[in-house]
Amino acid sequence: MTSDHSQQGQITAAYGRRFLVECVDGRVRDCSTRGKRTDYACGDRVTVNCSGDDQGVIESCATRDTLLYRSDEWKQKLIAANVTRMVAVVAPVPSFELDVLDCCLAAAEHAGIGPLIVLNKADLLEAAISEKTLAPYTAMGYPLLRLVARDGVDALRPHLAGQRSVLVGESGMGKSTILNQLVPQAEALTREVSAALGTGRHTTSHARLYHLDATSDIIDTPGVQAFGVHHLGVEELAAAFIEFRPHLGQCRFRNCRHLEEPGCALAAAAESGAITPRRFAAYRRLAAENLARQKKY
Repeated sequence: MTSDHSQQGQITAAYGRRFLVECVDGRVRDCSTRGKRTDYACGDRVTVNCSGDDQGVIESCATRDTLLYRSDEWKQKLIAANVTRMVAVVAPVPSFELDVLDCCLAAAEHAGIGPLIVLNKADLLEAAISEKTLAPYTAMGYPLLRLVARDGVDALRPHLAGQRSVLVGESGMGKSTILNQLVPQAEALTREVSAALGTGRHTTSHARLYHLDATSDIIDTPGVQAFGVHHLGVEELAAAFIEFRPHLGQCRFRNCRHLEEPGCALAAAAESGAITPRRFAAYRRLAAENLARQKKY
């Protein structure tokens, strides 16, 4: 006979409506939710009503310090909670999309999460082109780390120390190689998760938290081909492009959306080269898409 009781814990794996929660008593429980609620994320601090057979029900979630998520026209996808660093992984082969990187960085900036760009496969000849492509980002102040993950990730470890980090990026960038170097037992842990959930599904399609040491965690996430930021209004979006910030509030009109309005300080900055014209064009496209969605709904 089992008795129900409450435990505090954190979500270490998120699978739709099922979650693995590492409780303070050291046990990992397979948990469901009340009703149809699914708005929990890997890294959330939760209260679980536990049973003795390593099952439980998530009852509540503590206030989050940060939340990284993406959104498209139809839905939002929670990625990771209470993270302090986003590691955006790119590589020269296969080529990466700057539009995806822009959205990842904007989502991190909006959430108050410190970004780090990692150029993996930096030993390839094509890496020189990638570094040139990323030069505007380093000029903005974004840190860039060159890495050859298959040879080791020692250069990355100091950036993760004392942080809860989340790995994001397109498929094929080498995130799995980075993770397996950081957490050699990751594949075994992945198999254990599949067995615990009885799904047989590859956990690379879901977020998973791993402990690096007593004060450092890393959350692995699925590769993406798009990273929508439909949840950002035009003001939030403009503020999330960090190089725009010195020019915000300088437009002729106080409610300038930086699209086609006359006297736009951002447009003038793009024309002068003070901000990168490609980034300004990316902002305008995203802002127009988000405004169109707001009008539609």
